[in-house]
Amino acid sequence: MPVGIVMRILWVKADRLLPVHSGGNIRSYNILRQLASHHDITYFSYYDGARDREYERALEEQLPGAVAICTEKPELSGVRRGLDYVSHLRHQAPYAISRFASNPVQKQIRQWYDEGAFDVAVCDFLDAAVNFPQKLSIPTALFQHNVECEIWRRHSQTESHPVKRQMYGLEFRKMLRYERESVRNFDHVIAVSEHDRTLMSGWVDANRITVVPTGVDLSQFHPSNNQPEKPLVAFVGAMDWEPNIDGAEYFCGEIWPKIRARVPNAIFRLVGRNPDRRVQRLASDSIEITGRVPSVVDHLWESAAVVVPLRIGGGTRLKIYEAMAAGRVVVSTTVGAEGLDVQHGEDIVLADDANAFADAVIQVLTNPAIRHRYEAAAAQSAARHDWPAIGECFANVLASVANRKPDAVAQAALIGSPQSSHTANRGVAS
Repeated sequence: MPVGIVMRILWVKADRLLPVHSGGNIRSYNILRQLASHHDITYFSYYDGARDREYERALEEQLPGAVAICTEKPELSGVRRGLDYVSHLRHQAPYAISRFASNPVQKQIRQWYDEGAFDVAVCDFLDAAVNFPQKLSIPTALFQHNVECEIWRRHSQTESHPVKRQMYGLEFRKMLRYERESVRNFDHVIAVSEHDRTLMSGWVDANRITVVPTGVDLSQFHPSNNQPEKPLVAFVGAMDWEPNIDGAEYFCGEIWPKIRARVPNAIFRLVGRNPDRRVQRLASDSIEITGRVPSVVDHLWESAAVVVPLRIGGGTRLKIYEAMAAGRVVVSTTVGAEGLDVQHGEDIVLADDANAFADAVIQVLTNPAIRHRYEAAAAQSAARHDWPAIGECFANVLASVANRKPDAVAQAALIGSPQSSHTANRGVAS
């Protein structure tokens, strides 16, 4: 199918897309909107709990033609989630995947495949793969926002509780097997970073994996004319996501005291929805927990520095580009910025031990000249990743996948691609 021809695209994603808050949903939503402006998109959403007609109406308004199925599975948390996990132990697929299996969803997808109703399909996130047919009669791409097994591997390495460490190890082994088989089963894989592409190329021919970098909404995230009024440090992200919880505890326990010793009036603000009780316990006279906020960009503009103290994770960190586009200095671990099109020492600062991380934040807070230099470079770098360019790149990949011409996909993706040869793995602050 030549690039530029209108495609009939099926896009399948587990869980609710709206409201758009998490990094993965932000990425999916913006790419969907870009594709929908040029192609015929059917977005298929399935979710647990009671039927939510308001969600379904909002979905139809945002993405006309969307199809939503309520699986009517109960939404679980706490003890009930633990019991559900135990009941899934016999499954070969990891719990993070097997819990999304749904007969009605599988039936609907199978019907579409039997009818050949689409030119190309997208499995958005690995957890949706459990509902796809084994034999893919429609050319299908797996959109990998993360290499999932890498997240579980890092959990198993950093967890101190022996029972949790054993559980993470089991889920890592299951995820590794499942993810490797899934990557091989789909016609093509779309990764969000060269780092993730390298990890997966051990499982499948690298020509079957294409990188489409993450993007940022430059109409919303742009530099402010006002400078921060106080030494405020921010960490932005969903505060119920385990890598962010671990990063918050690590920063508050090992890094923040060192910063406060040098900058006594500094304030640390954790900005993000659904703060876990472990995050809530971190609140103090110098540490603020906001919970969900109406506008992340306002908090970015108030900050003198944005930190990403992640020790666990995968994919790319959309929040980093948002902070950079807002003209803020980002101090991150290498893991936190893994795979991003950034350069240590130019538009971002990377530090992988507590002392180096603290020193980097202190320098940003106390040296306006250095801070302003990083702010300008960060905004300039982020400006290359506006969503229209990312959407064009994604569409080029799907057009080649629709033709089942894997060797042409990588070349097609280069059209409109903002990705350069620079990555965040250039160096670490000492």
